[in-house]
Amino acid sequence: MPELPEVQALRLFLDDHLVGKEIARVLPLAISVLKTYDPPVSALEGETVTAVARHGKFLDITAGDLHLVTHLARAGWLQWKDGFPATPPRPGKGPLALRVVLAGGDGFDLTEMGTTKRLSVHLVHDPAQVPGVARLGPDPLDDSFDREAFAALLAGERRRIKGALRDQSLVAGIGNAYSDEILHVARMSPFKLTTSLSEDDITELYTALRTTLTDAVERSSGLEAGKLKAEKKSGMRVHGRTGLPCPVCGDTILEVSFSDSSLQYCPTCQTGGKPLADRRLSRLLK
Repeated sequence: MPELPEVQALRLFLDDHLVGKEIARVLPLAISVLKTYDPPVSALEGETVTAVARHGKFLDITAGDLHLVTHLARAGWLQWKDGFPATPPRPGKGPLALRVVLAGGDGFDLTEMGTTKRLSVHLVHDPAQVPGVARLGPDPLDDSFDREAFAALLAGERRRIKGALRDQSLVAGIGNAYSDEILHVARMSPFKLTTSLSEDDITELYTALRTTLTDAVERSSGLEAGKLKAEKKSGMRVHGRTGLPCPVCGDTILEVSFSDSSLQYCPTCQTGGKPLADRRLSRLLK
């Protein structure tokens, strides 16, 4: 799933490639992708893109007084095209979900692999009209998001820290992959309760959060859209690396699997050498 660093890199890429250009056609190719119908996506045609923004994991393309807001979900992606075939694709065929063609002939496709369709596109007058945007917590890379602001958010929470980091209403933009990475840098168990965090723990966690996300954004910035997935994977320390050696201590990276996701961690770095039980009702490791 694209998370804050990849979506930020896409925002920068689109800022260079979209702003100032006229939208010629918008072709919805999967009915499931459109979450709003008024105004229709055809209202974008003839409008000039004036800005590209990011809200957590959401991309926001402004054209005229409209906002095309996209969430790529787990299996969605944006593919930039320098040109398109003269014959438009048939709706409902393959991974194509939406195509945006610019007046110059270039543009982008939104695609989604797999059978579970969660990629979403909203066309609204205000991004706050999108429910997922309206509920977002603060952006962790914003200048106002300091250690004290982070501590204040955690003060009202009682749950595992892994789940708290992934909660978009608490902190925007962090998903399964980067929460694993942040907790590894902080040398903290994903099952640790927020109520058990000391002041030093909060400082360590905040520092790990900021450095992990900042480093990932710096690695991704300037890359073409098609290279971002590979960059994300290559930069991971523990996430997606089950069975491989920890880059810090050399211990074997372990995994806890759930019904629809999994987490990875280093037992030496994060849990005092104790493996976490690999079942949903694992006992909390303090």
